[in-house]
Amino acid sequence: MATAQIGRQSLSPANGPRLTRTVALISLLVLALSYVVNAMDRQVFSVLLPGIRDEFGFSLTQGGLLATIFTLGIGVAGVPTGYLLDHLSRRSVILLGIAIYSLFTILTTVATGFPDMLAYRAFSGVGEAMQNGALFAAVGAYFFANRAMALGTLNCAYGIGGFLGPVLGSKLADGGSAWRTPFWTFGLIGLVFIGIIALVIRRSFTERKETAVPAGPRLDAGHVPGRLYNRNVLLLGLTAAVVGISMYGYIGLYPTFLESRLGFSSGHAALAASMFGLGALLGIPAGWLGDRLNQRTVMIVALLAGCVVGYLLFNGPTTPGPQYALSIAEGAIASGFLFVNIYSAMQRAVRPRMIGRVSGLFVAAFYLPAAFSGYLFSAFVDGVGWGGAGLWELTVMPLAGVVALFFVNTRELARTTLSGGGSGRNPLSDAEGN
Repeated sequence: MATAQIGRQSLSPANGPRLTRTVALISLLVLALSYVVNAMDRQVFSVLLPGIRDEFGFSLTQGGLLATIFTLGIGVAGVPTGYLLDHLSRRSVILLGIAIYSLFTILTTVATGFPDMLAYRAFSGVGEAMQNGALFAAVGAYFFANRAMALGTLNCAYGIGGFLGPVLGSKLADGGSAWRTPFWTFGLIGLVFIGIIALVIRRSFTERKETAVPAGPRLDAGHVPGRLYNRNVLLLGLTAAVVGISMYGYIGLYPTFLESRLGFSSGHAALAASMFGLGALLGIPAGWLGDRLNQRTVMIVALLAGCVVGYLLFNGPTTPGPQYALSIAEGAIASGFLFVNIYSAMQRAVRPRMIGRVSGLFVAAFYLPAAFSGYLFSAFVDGVGWGGAGLWELTVMPLAGVVALFFVNTRELARTTLSGGGSGRNPLSDAEGN
């Protein structure tokens, strides 16, 4: 089991009381479940959008912007969250983030029009950024020897939420007429998790530093550039940006495409959208591969495969079964392979003391451009139709990430070795070329 392997890592007593494997894995599970709620909130809006548009009379471009504007809040708050993590405990930032996005999710139900709904969705993203940055920094530092697989565990949680959000949201909304009910429900569940995390999660888990006992793994980062904005960080950040635009362009308007263009029922459209979450469950094996293979190659192959899948989603099969399969593939590639490995690679691209700041930088790079992906996609639809929009935003644009990755210098990424003198498993060994 992947989490069992993660739990076996050696931990430094200098970082506080040593946690048992069971306590460490329970801590990971609780935090992962809180991230499930985060994902449910993100994924449900696009499924509810047809009902919201009917009630308020929003245009397609307005709906597209509303569906992805929360990523603006995530992106804007990303870098400040990184600096906040240098001054507050990660646990405190996680709790504050959950409180913010839960409250603004609930406030979405009292929106009276486009401006205030836009603001509520954007501010919910601020809280999601705070939870995301602190959560991934904490887990990445605690399980540094298997960082990509640990982050893959969190992404697996995102996948579960991505599946449950559209399915439960559609049922709670009763075909769209009661679209406010899912927001109330998910917001209240988030507030409950604040109490659970405060009671269960210890600071010795969330505030762990990347050190090791003499017989355990250690992080070799002496060769990593000492500045935050180094070459690898900038190239990986560019890759994160194009993946975010492509992924959220799909998420924001895919259900609308299925209903308006292919004639799917709201139930079939919701199920197709939820398949993205099932694909994201591959975050654990995707992270495992990233820890053991050439991580740059893993990301390049995933991007190229994503270009093909993105094209087929809007230019291929028109029946439910194949669309379900393509949606699963999109989730596996964009969320499972790319999100996990780009995030972990950016953490490996800086010295350990900068992990909080680079986590915030990743959040900004991934989510800030994505805020306008729904608007951009709808503009493409107006100009070149649904098929053309899928071609440009999900096939052509990601190729910029492929080019950027070719210039990533793998020799300057941190690697894990054994403190006792041997070398641990590491995909970023000195044997790799530039």
